[in-house]
Amino acid sequence: MSNVEGSGCFFEAHAGVPGIGIWFLADNNLNHDDWPELDSLAPNWREWVRVNDFKAERNRLLLVPGQLGSLAVVLVGCGNLRGLDELNLAAAAQLSERLPAGDYYFAQAFAGPVLNRLALGFAMGSYRFSRYQSQPKKASPRLAWPDGVDRAGIERMQRADRWARDLINTPACDLGPAELAAEARALASRHGADYHEWLGEALIDGGFPAVYAVGQAASAAPRVCELRFGAGGPKVTLIGKGVCFDTGGLDLKPSSAMGLMKKDMGGAACAMALADLLMGSGLPIQLRVLIPIVENSVSAASFRPGDILKTRKGLTVEVDNTDAEGRLILADCLCAADEEQPDLIVDMATLTGAARVALGAELPALFCNRAPWQNDLLEHGWLTQDPLWAMPLWDGYEDELASKVADMNNVSSGAQAGAIIAALFLRKFIAPATAWIHVDLYAWNNRERPGRPMGAQMQAVRALFSWITTRYHNG
Repeated sequence: MSNVEGSGCFFEAHAGVPGIGIWFLADNNLNHDDWPELDSLAPNWREWVRVNDFKAERNRLLLVPGQLGSLAVVLVGCGNLRGLDELNLAAAAQLSERLPAGDYYFAQAFAGPVLNRLALGFAMGSYRFSRYQSQPKKASPRLAWPDGVDRAGIERMQRADRWARDLINTPACDLGPAELAAEARALASRHGADYHEWLGEALIDGGFPAVYAVGQAASAAPRVCELRFGAGGPKVTLIGKGVCFDTGGLDLKPSSAMGLMKKDMGGAACAMALADLLMGSGLPIQLRVLIPIVENSVSAASFRPGDILKTRKGLTVEVDNTDAEGRLILADCLCAADEEQPDLIVDMATLTGAARVALGAELPALFCNRAPWQNDLLEHGWLTQDPLWAMPLWDGYEDELASKVADMNNVSSGAQAGAIIAALFLRKFIAPATAWIHVDLYAWNNRERPGRPMGAQMQAVRALFSWITTRYHNG
């Protein structure tokens, strides 16, 4: 799975017409017969626009035929924009799904940032998860590489996106702890990174007792994978929650809540995709990646409600709910990361349903103990069209984690502020002086939209990659 296809949706244009022209048009309340972009088009094409009452509504396509019935040009409605410099990824992402097979090119000249967004949108929109489909894939449209586009950057981001989405989409029967660890090992091999793995009972001696407790019930042994890359510069550590399937444990989930639990390793997939990008960027940092990998299963060896678990930090945790297992495996890894006093720790996890209730599927919840860094990262989210939404580390809720028999509980006794309380739980395993970012993401599209099919979604990776590379580009 690691050898994900790259940029097969692009082709190298040769001399002459590179294919069928794509025009992006804004519905900016001008006379729709007077789009200056169409001045060079044949009169019969303008008549086709008028007959079809095309007003450039967002996500509307108009396929304009030539004189012999072939496709001559494509008009893409982009809605009411002040200018085409506001075009986003979605404007082009829909095209590879909705256009007939053929060769296309962008007919307009765009500035670099817009051009890169549109090309990346087309690339990301070409993703298809067809591993389990017996029918051959139908031919897809191809786009001529636009002049001046960042080809290398788009290819790297497309590969990372496809890899993460393939991992998240793959069911647990084919992507259990051993298979996910193999992907981490392959990632290290691709970049020449050092790799280490603590497996099964070795987790106890290795200082990951909570990871072992959560994963010991499964037939596939729990593990922690570690990658190290780079010899100098600031220390950046990434952590990704790798629960390959979550039954809820003895606090069993209902079937309606278990159907998507193959994606509970979405944080690990996104953290590994981010690591892939950072290791390939030449950024002068010391990168460390920790991926705790388990399956939260039900057996005679399952950890139980009421159990008290030891953690690497020495804190004891009373288990009030075995379905709040993600924070337990992250706790050990956060502590391990913090021991090296890194300049930055980033953890990514499909952690709480409360974050989805608050923000929905499209906005990952961002927690950060450095307000200026948080604001800067939010800005990069908007710039890369990979948005996050800031949530508070509200100290007033800390007493919700109190336990009468242990240092803390793994959940609150109440039903409110669940995402914040989970973040406060994690914060207990790092020192206040350590800069820390926690992303509570969904890693899934739960509805069909043009260019964004239902299924796996890589989230927060583009925003974090942009912010980290900007922050540490000089080491």
